[in-house]
Amino acid sequence: MNNVKRKPTTTTHTGVYKAESIKDVAESLGIGISDPVATALASDVEYRIHQVVEEAAKFMRHGRRTTMTTADIDHALRVLNIEPLYGHTPHNPPSFRRAPPFMTHPSSMNPANQNSASSTVYFVEDEELDFDRVLREEKIALPKGVSWTAHWLAVEGVQPLIPENPPAIPRDTGEAHLEAPSMNGTTAIPMTTVHGSGLFAQPSGGLVSTITSASTVGAAGTANAMVKKSTPTSAPPQSQNLVKQVLSRELQLYYSRLTGSLLPPSTSDWTKRSAALASLRNDAGLQALLPYLIRWVGEGVVGALKEGAQSENDGKILEVLMDVISAILENQTLFVEPYLHQLLPPLLSTLLHSSLPPTHSTQLRISASQTLSRLLTTHSTTYPSLSPRIMKTLLLALISPSKSKGSREGAVWGLVGVGKEAVRKGVVEGGGARVLGDEYAPKEGEQEDGLVKAVVSALRVLHPRSETDMNDGLDPDIPSDKQVIEQLEEVLGEYFASKVLGEGDAAWARAILGKEEDV
Repeated sequence: MNNVKRKPTTTTHTGVYKAESIKDVAESLGIGISDPVATALASDVEYRIHQVVEEAAKFMRHGRRTTMTTADIDHALRVLNIEPLYGHTPHNPPSFRRAPPFMTHPSSMNPANQNSASSTVYFVEDEELDFDRVLREEKIALPKGVSWTAHWLAVEGVQPLIPENPPAIPRDTGEAHLEAPSMNGTTAIPMTTVHGSGLFAQPSGGLVSTITSASTVGAAGTANAMVKKSTPTSAPPQSQNLVKQVLSRELQLYYSRLTGSLLPPSTSDWTKRSAALASLRNDAGLQALLPYLIRWVGEGVVGALKEGAQSENDGKILEVLMDVISAILENQTLFVEPYLHQLLPPLLSTLLHSSLPPTHSTQLRISASQTLSRLLTTHSTTYPSLSPRIMKTLLLALISPSKSKGSREGAVWGLVGVGKEAVRKGVVEGGGARVLGDEYAPKEGEQEDGLVKAVVSALRVLHPRSETDMNDGLDPDIPSDKQVIEQLEEVLGEYFASKVLGEGDAAWARAILGKEEDV
C-alpha cells in the first residue's frame, strides 16, 4: 500500500468578522494563536453577534422603530444573560470617523494579509474643547446626593403635619355641624389631639362635629370648661385642618352601652358598672374608641368639679371616672402614650381640688394617687421628663402658702404616687412636713384630719413596715439617738417628729433622715 502524504487542508473564513481581528486582539493580550484557531473563533464571534442583533431587532420592532439603538443592544444582552456594555446611550450616540487606509510598500506586504491593508478603520473622534468658552460658561452647582431618612408616615392612623408628608386637603369650615349625643347628662364630644404643630380631631361615628374650644382642667383648684356649639351661620375660622374619623356602628353601640352603665352611678347598677369596667380593662379592639373615652372622662371631671360645694353624687361620679382611667391603663391592648397629656389633667385636678365631697375626698385622692403611680411606672421610661414635671407641680401646690388645705393634702398623696424620692424631696428635704405641721397641727382634743394621715402615710413610704422589723424606740440618753431626735425635729417640725417618735420605730426615724445604713 502506498503511503500517500495528505496535504493539510486550509480553511478560509469568508464571514463578516475577519480572523485577522481575532489575531490582533490576541496579540494585544500577549497570546499567539494559529490561523485555524483564529478562523474558528471568528466564526463563533460572528454567530454571537448575529444572535445579539436578532434579539435587538425584536426590541426594535416592538418599539415601532426602524432604527436600532444602543438601548436595543443592551436589552438583547440582558435577555441573553450577558453583561451590558456601559458608556453607550441612545440619547448621545458617539460619532465615528473613517480613517484612510494605511498603504505599505508592496515588497513588505504579506500576501496572506492583502485584505487587511485595504480595510477601512473607524474611530471615535474626540471633541475639541475651547477653554475660553468653558471658563466663561456659568457654573452649574451639583445637586445634593441621594440620602435616606426616616419619618412618621402616620401615628395612630393620623398623618402628622411635617414637611415630609403631603399637606392635608383644606376643608370648608362653613359646613353645617351636628351636635354629638348626650349620654346621661355628659356630652360625648369628639377628641381633639395636638401633636406638635398639628391639630387632629376625631369626630364621633356618623357625626360631623367640630371642637371650637377644648378645655382642660387646671392642676390646682377648680376649673371651668365651656364647649361652644358652632352654627352654620357663625362658624369660627379654623387655622388648622381637621382629620375626621368615623366609628363603626358596633363601636358606637358599645360606647353608648358603656357610658350608660357607668354613669349616673347608683347602688342598683353596681353589677353593670363592674361588668363595664371589666370589659374596658380586658377587651381588645377598643383603640379607635380610646380618644372618645378619654374626652368623656375629662368632661365628666370638669362637670363634677364645678364651682361651689360638691354633692355626694359628684363624689360618686369622680370615683367612677377614676376607675375608668385605671381600667384604661390596665388594658394591655390599648396604646395610651399619645393621650397621656389628656389623662393627666383629670388625675391632677382630682388630687389638687380644694373642696372635694368630705365623705369621698380621701378615697378619691388615694385612688388618683394610685392611678398616677401606675401611669408613671408604665410610661416614665418612654418620657423621662414626665415624673420631674409632675413632681414640680405637686411641690408648688404643697409649699405655696396660697393653696388650700385640701390642695396640700392632694399634693402629699400625689408625691406618694410619684415615688419614694419625690416624698423625700418634697415632704422631708423641701420642708413640706414642717410647714404643714406648723399650720395645720390639730389642737388638744381634736381628731387627726386627712392631711395629717396623708403626711404620716407619705413618711411611711420611706420605710414600710415588715414583720421582721424590731420596733426599738430612740433613747434620748444615748448620744447617737439624741442626735437623731434633734435632726428629726429640725427636718419634720415638732408635731410630725413627735408622731414618728411616738411609733417607737428607730429604723423608720433613721430612714426618714437617710441613715438606713446605721441600723
